[in-house]
Amino acid sequence: MTNPSNAGGLAGVTAGETAICTVGKEGIGLTYRGYEIDDLAAGATFEEVAHLLVHGELPTEARLDEYIALLAAQRGLPPEVTAVLELLPADADPMDVLRTGVSVLGIAEPESSLDDRHVIADRLVASLPSMLGYWWAFSTHGQRIDTETGEGHTARHLLTLLGVPTDDAHVRAVDVSLILYAEHEFNASTFASRICASTLSDQYSAIIAAIGTLKGKLHGGANEAAMGLIERFPTPEAAEAGVMDALAAREKIMGFGHRVYTVSDPRSDIIKSWSARLAEGHPDGWMHPVAERIEAVMRREKDLFPNLDFYSATAYHFCGIPTPLFTPVFVLSRVTGWSAHVYEQRNNNKLIRPDADYIGPDRRIFLPLAERQSAA
Repeated sequence: MTNPSNAGGLAGVTAGETAICTVGKEGIGLTYRGYEIDDLAAGATFEEVAHLLVHGELPTEARLDEYIALLAAQRGLPPEVTAVLELLPADADPMDVLRTGVSVLGIAEPESSLDDRHVIADRLVASLPSMLGYWWAFSTHGQRIDTETGEGHTARHLLTLLGVPTDDAHVRAVDVSLILYAEHEFNASTFASRICASTLSDQYSAIIAAIGTLKGKLHGGANEAAMGLIERFPTPEAAEAGVMDALAAREKIMGFGHRVYTVSDPRSDIIKSWSARLAEGHPDGWMHPVAERIEAVMRREKDLFPNLDFYSATAYHFCGIPTPLFTPVFVLSRVTGWSAHVYEQRNNNKLIRPDADYIGPDRRIFLPLAERQSAA
């Protein structure tokens, strides 16, 4: 592909090679190391996908049992981390909490060599839910929870830490969402992690760079914004009228369209089906038809399709996950993809340093301060 030198936001620019993921080939499709996302979401667990991304292959049954046990054993937080989490206020941005938690963990358990890479990745997969759950429980309820206890799988453990329902449907819905969010090629946060890794910085720093990038509203946060939109409308009819007014006012409707996909987001229908299932019998089940009407209006008026974030909002809400934690849950999953990219960058490293087209003033003559003042 020809790399256009003036591509805004690097659109259409090939910035490297990867064997981890394909995104949006022919406008659709998503694979992790060659496996279709539909198949992974239907038949795999998040732990299997984490192993696939971090360690390169799907695990055998015996290896999966070992891996689940390994992650469970790595959930505990060192005292340095819990002490700092307790200092963070309840109104802190949860993304800042995770960024800070990873930073402190990197000091308490520093990377000593490149051989630590899988150890650190597995440690982060295991401990990020603990960081989020511990801070949330302490800041909102004053409780110091034991992060080392709880059910086996990541999704159930997270819901247990947050003190919300953990029936099989809720657990599987969150598990599927973690699979869907796990990896997405050279998106902004992943590219930030690769840039950091290319400088030969440590793995924790690369993950922190990714978290800080995902915090930006043009990358993460669309699921939280979608929730804010959906819950405004009590009926599908009110939603249609409200969205039409918003479009007339040229307001941006979050959760629609995608930078890479041009036909549809292959993850959207998967999480939508879970939103529909969880809506049944839920007191806020009316939100799902409201979301469907918003989707219909956006297709009719703007020819835009929902991306993963849109129906993730209602699915997470029905699972009892607080809205401010939607994007942090994204982090708990995407750390697997970020870690895989950090390894890949390190394995064939070259400092990422693009050129820029200068558009400033032509060459000017410098005058010392006294001459500039007299000339004025």
